[in-house]
Amino acid sequence: MLDNLELPDNDRPVYLRLADAIGERIASGKLVEGDKLPPHREIARVLGINVTTVTRAFSALQQRGLVEARPGRGTRIASRETEEGSFKSAPSDEAGLIDLSINRPPTTAYRDALATLLPRLAKDRRFGSLQDYHPPEGPAWARATMAAWLDGIAGDGDASRVVLTDGAQHGLACVLRAVAQPGDIILADSITYQGISALSRSQGLDLRGLPMDRGGMRPDAFERACTTLRPRAVFLVPSLHNPTTITLSEERRRALAAIARRHNVLIIEDDVYRPLLDTVIPSFASMEPELTIHISCLSKCIAPGLRYGVVVAPRAVLGHVAAALRIDCWSISPLTALVATNLLEDGTTTRIIEFQREELRRRQAILRDVLASFDVQTDETSTHAWLHLPEPWRGAAFARACRQRGVGVLPADAFAIGRETLTHAVRINLGAAPSPAELRQALSIIADLLNAGHLEVSGAV
Repeated sequence: MLDNLELPDNDRPVYLRLADAIGERIASGKLVEGDKLPPHREIARVLGINVTTVTRAFSALQQRGLVEARPGRGTRIASRETEEGSFKSAPSDEAGLIDLSINRPPTTAYRDALATLLPRLAKDRRFGSLQDYHPPEGPAWARATMAAWLDGIAGDGDASRVVLTDGAQHGLACVLRAVAQPGDIILADSITYQGISALSRSQGLDLRGLPMDRGGMRPDAFERACTTLRPRAVFLVPSLHNPTTITLSEERRRALAAIARRHNVLIIEDDVYRPLLDTVIPSFASMEPELTIHISCLSKCIAPGLRYGVVVAPRAVLGHVAAALRIDCWSISPLTALVATNLLEDGTTTRIIEFQREELRRRQAILRDVLASFDVQTDETSTHAWLHLPEPWRGAAFARACRQRGVGVLPADAFAIGRETLTHAVRINLGAAPSPAELRQALSIIADLLNAGHLEVSGAV
């Protein structure tokens, strides 16, 4: 299996050279899904290296999604689905890698604001309530502040329609449990946010992907699916769609809302990127408040480390959402709520968002400069971009080639609903690079690979 394994002759650390050598055998098909790798000690003995080095190499392979280790089963080659883009929730700390596969804030504005806030938090009049239990919907004072922040977007400033959650993914999980039963059909874009796929599988829901165009979900496809499939709900990311960056026009939103109303299909509106938009477009919640469940959070516009989300729902649904949350965790952390509430009340969130948007504009300019000759979907204030790959590249092969050269991106396979690859593209997260200089470096590597085309693709497949 690892007979005659030779480490690449370069100046990278030994553990990474070992990881690269094994990764190359996986890419070439010499190692396939389910193959069990030899024990660490045996590999160390054969190669004449330290066992710790082998352990670090296997850890790097796990971070790349190439292997999986389970107690009693050893380390085996992972499925292609895992290799080509698993549901990642944290950036890689692999040395020498510029990881552009995870959405992260482009600035340290939140950390700076938090450092200023924490010393004075104990003087807040609500500090004494932090040691107590709170309602599953969240502390009343926190709900009132969040309702005011969303006024005009969802809920009309009514705190009684708000449930606070530990981020948008937690909110989405509670919503799906509240409105759907195992076997129910949920519609979504054919390429969409990974989290909905993971949740649908875990809850036994039948997630169906619908065709898209450059304007988003096609109304004709939605109408046809509503007629033939009788879905329970449709999941939409209407603003700076993840991963394609599409923002639904008002016309497209109204067309989809009219179809949902006609067929009595709930709209789950995941609008986490809305605060970053340059233009104001009516939300589904403002168009169809009794049919729409609106989800938002501070993760994308402030920082993912601030696990603070919100669900605004019709009253007929709201109690079920709160009940699902109570089963999970009783209520969110009041400390998190107090931090977020302070940032909202004193205008810090508004300042941070504007700061993030300005930095994203600068990074988008770098993207336009380096990848000017390629088909890139993006937006001036988007955290990410969607790169359509020219021939002969395919998504997973290109992502592997990028990683081999020290850049992490996510291929379309990671976002596809179902097993069929619908487009050959990768998502690039601009805010993830530690600095603009490192972003330019990573994008230049991507551009070189794209330009090399046939000269490179044979070694990446």
